[in-house]
Amino acid sequence: MTMTITGSAQLDAGLLDESLPTPLYHQIYLILRERILKGDFSSGSLLPGEQELAKLLDVSRITVKRALNELAEDRLVTRHRGRGTVVTGRPPRRVVRGSFDTLLESLKQMGLETQVQLLEVNDLAASATIAELLQMEEGDEVQRVVRMRKLEGEPFSYIINYVPAAIAAGYSRDDLENRSMLELLEKVGAGAFEVEQWITATAAEPHIASALQVSVGGPLLKIERVVRDKKGRPVQLVIGFYRPDLFEYHIRAQRPEKR
Repeated sequence: MTMTITGSAQLDAGLLDESLPTPLYHQIYLILRERILKGDFSSGSLLPGEQELAKLLDVSRITVKRALNELAEDRLVTRHRGRGTVVTGRPPRRVVRGSFDTLLESLKQMGLETQVQLLEVNDLAASATIAELLQMEEGDEVQRVVRMRKLEGEPFSYIINYVPAAIAAGYSRDDLENRSMLELLEKVGAGAFEVEQWITATAAEPHIASALQVSVGGPLLKIERVVRDKKGRPVQLVIGFYRPDLFEYHIRAQRPEKR
């Protein structure tokens, strides 16, 4: 197999931000990782050498070396003395799929296929926007829960949940660490019956990029979802950020027959 050195014109120091809490070597790792997974650096090709990357990104060679070593630990590249850093092929990764056709069922299935990590739990006063979506008064107490979901150990979603305090009082922190929100809503008699959601694209903010292991400013799928019970009462507001390489939504539409 003939190996070629990939173009490096798209790499420059402007991609890095020294003001971020994320170390520069890890920022470089995230940038290269994302481009390898997107196919910008094809399997079997050579990455630019340590010296060239250091010059392009205006960092030390040691910083570049740490980033390349992280890529090697993830088996995205192999490193060879005298030959350079070779991009390896990876087997197709599983992708979590959502469906508008059977939304609640697909959300439950997602909970079974993925692992959850609880990041934050706190109580706060509802802002005007949150209060409007949950049909509450501004300033009413809500529980804010931040969780990350992983697929086969790899983070794919960063989820922020807002639940009215009266409903959240029915489950514990231990429940949040081990059970899905749909299960917990069922447990407290506020089971999901209706879902309304909005989907858009957004750029990854630094703290979310770090959690999801993507580049700052990289593309994410953003989903806002209001969950209502059988009485039409909003019981949960979800704001989720998903890696587009690990999550997709399926939509099937049918034209109604003319009468």
